[in-house]
Amino acid sequence: MSSNQLDQKSKAWSALFSEPMSDLVKRYTSSVAFDQRLWQVDIAGSLAHADMLAAQGIISAQDHQDIQKGLEQITQDIAAGRFEWQLDLEDVHLNIEARLTQLVGDSGKRLHTGRSRNDQVATDVRLWLRGEIDVLQGLLTDLQRALLDVAERHIDVILPGFTHLQVAQPVSFGHHLLAYVEMLARDTERLTDVRKRVNRLPLGSAALAGTTYPLDRARVARALNMVDEHGEPQICQNSLDAVSDRDFAIEFTAAASLVMVHISRLSEELILWMSQNFGFINIPDRFTTGSSIMPQKKNPDVPELARGKTGRVVGHLMALITLMKGQPLAYNKDNQEDKEPLFDTVDTLKDTLRIFVDMMGGLTVNAAAMEKAALKGYATATDLADYMVKKGLPFRDAHEVVAHAVKTAQVLGVDLAELPLATLQGFHPQIEADVFEVLSLRGSLNARNTLGGTAPAQVKAQIARHRARIST
Repeated sequence: MSSNQLDQKSKAWSALFSEPMSDLVKRYTSSVAFDQRLWQVDIAGSLAHADMLAAQGIISAQDHQDIQKGLEQITQDIAAGRFEWQLDLEDVHLNIEARLTQLVGDSGKRLHTGRSRNDQVATDVRLWLRGEIDVLQGLLTDLQRALLDVAERHIDVILPGFTHLQVAQPVSFGHHLLAYVEMLARDTERLTDVRKRVNRLPLGSAALAGTTYPLDRARVARALNMVDEHGEPQICQNSLDAVSDRDFAIEFTAAASLVMVHISRLSEELILWMSQNFGFINIPDRFTTGSSIMPQKKNPDVPELARGKTGRVVGHLMALITLMKGQPLAYNKDNQEDKEPLFDTVDTLKDTLRIFVDMMGGLTVNAAAMEKAALKGYATATDLADYMVKKGLPFRDAHEVVAHAVKTAQVLGVDLAELPLATLQGFHPQIEADVFEVLSLRGSLNARNTLGGTAPAQVKAQIARHRARIST
């Protein structure tokens, strides 16, 4: 293709201008370096659009056949790495269209009938994001399964539960991990909900006002599977909103930010648990690094980096919100800046989930260290208060009595369960020998046998519930 032909094909508006775009502006405004990842959905959208144009009699059967043949050749070339992406052609759409016209002539030029790059790019991004959401849903399920596997192996392992990072009450380690399964389940629900609003068709809105051609937008929606659970086409109903809306990208990035926040919270615990001061877990070597100067170090780099990448994804959310806040209707060039934050959010989230699935699967647990830590901090103090309530004492009075018992144990340097019965009875005469079962870690765990509690029976039931949920 000659440079003159290239210029004519890449600049549909060139006749209006008296001088060419500068190279600096070309680089500044070009998006092909990053939006070429949309090529598959761009071609899918073009095939659906061409099929509709032919069905409506807007283009001829021969044009339709030529377009299909040309797009098939382009698909093969891109997949094989033979396609030459041109900076002068600005974006993925013009690159593909120019190559199509080169291959099939005027038929390629007719493909753009009844559409604009404004509704084309909005459709492409939605189709691409829909596919990525489906991948992420699968990864979230994989991570939930990995956590459930670890939880099931450690239902009876006692972990000190913390509030304010102070020992509070003993909990099952399996129960603790199920808290993250709950978070990820909500993340999955959010993505399912977001997907419904992503999966709506802007194509046919043209630049901003619709088109004079008799398009069948419902046909295109069905061809692209932009339908609801009943098979009804999902179509953007206002042309101005259709081409300028990026709510779906913001909403997705907000949901992705929450996923990363949950991963970051888990990462913080893994980092603490792996430290020598805790020694609760061991992360497989392949997820850690050493120190260039301290040979004894084994650093939890993966959780630390995930914690850091959370800020990156949350930053993308802020970027997208800020991008949209001052835009008048309809489409503005600002919207080119939606792709890099969105693409990087998806990439970061996919990589993070994949590595956490593998890492959690290889986690090993030091049950003895966990139980030893649970014996610190008088973790069964609340159990003693509950015991006294069952003896008839009001809870606030029982709370005060136990506080005195804890103070005495602190002075003596022993656990509550190590105080002699006579000493305990000095705090309240109704305390009997059965109190020691109450004050044991295992007794405390088993006593919380209510829905959502940490008793092993409840943890087993919750694991079964989650497995049934994610298998449907």
